[in-house]
Amino acid sequence: MNRFKKMKLLWSLFFTFMKISPFSFGGGYAMIPLLERAVTEKKKWAKKEEITDVLVMAQTVPGSIAVNTATFIGYRLAGLSGAVVGTLGIVIPTFIIIVLLAALFLNFQHNPIVAAALMGIRPAIVALIIYTAIKIGKTAIFDIKTLIFAVISLILFLFVHMHPIVILVAGGLGGILLNMKKLISTNEKDREKSRGA
Repeated sequence: MNRFKKMKLLWSLFFTFMKISPFSFGGGYAMIPLLERAVTEKKKWAKKEEITDVLVMAQTVPGSIAVNTATFIGYRLAGLSGAVVGTLGIVIPTFIIIVLLAALFLNFQHNPIVAAALMGIRPAIVALIIYTAIKIGKTAIFDIKTLIFAVISLILFLFVHMHPIVILVAGGLGGILLNMKKLISTNEKDREKSRGA
C-alpha cells in the first residue's frame, strides 16, 4: 500500500470511529450495531462473520469492548498505526464528552428532568444490548453445537459466580475438542496439498 493510500485509510479509520464513539451511550455493547454497520456495510472493511470474530477477541482481552474492537479493526486494516488511530478515534470524543458531562452532572444530578431522562434511557440501552446480542447470535449460533454452547454459557453466566474469562476459555477449549476430527482432517488435507505442490 503506498503512502497516500495508507494516510487516506488512517484518516478514514479515525473519522469512522470518531463518528461512532459519541453515539455509544450504554457502553461498548450499545456501540456494536453502529460499528457493525459502519465496518461491514458502509466501508466494507470486513464481513459480518469476521466482525463476530473480532468482537469475540475484543471481549476476551482486558479493556472496553469498544476500544478493543477499534484497535483490532485498525490493526487488521493498517497494522500498528491503524491500531493507534482506531483507538484514538474511539477514545477522544468519549473522553471529551465524559469530562463535559461530569462537570454538568455535578450541577444537575438532582434535577427532576435529568432524573426522568435517565429513567427512560436505561431501558432503551438494555433493548439496544439485547438487539446486539440477537444480531451477533445470528452469525455465532449456526448449528446445534453452537446453540448448546450458548445455552450452557448463559446458564453459567447467570447462575455460577465465576470470572467470564473462565467461561470463554472453557468455550474455546470445548470448541476445539468437539471439532478435533474436522481440525485433523483439514490438517491432513493441507499436508497432502503441500506434497502435491
